Amino acid sequence: MINRSGMNKNRIVIYSGLALALSIAAFLSPFASKAPDGLDRVSQDLKFEEKAASEPPTKQLPFSRIFEEYSIKGVSDPKVSTALAGATGTLVVFGLAWGIGKLTVRKSSPKE
Repeated sequence: MINRSGMNKNRIVIYSGLALALSIAAFLSPFASKAPDGLDRVSQDLKFEEKAASEPPTKQLPFSRIFEEYSIKGVSDPKVSTALAGATGTLVVFGLAWGIGKLTVRKSSPKE
């Protein structure tokens, strides 16, 4: 006999966590600091910012046509653009984690 209540509890936890992560990404990310993030700040502090590649390799990737820094190109409102980028990133990471989990976790055989 399969224990459905355990599976339902797991799904509730997973979907609640996803909803919380999406809420944080969508509603709090637009209010993040505009100060330079880690590597940008270090490059400024140590005076090697000017050595950055004029055309970084990441600009060659397909998603660079959609995303610019922490926003989505084509969305005029910067707060909405950042919120959409945060939600998109959250969904992509969730999807990758879910997929890897499905591929790596074996289904247990039913116990008799």
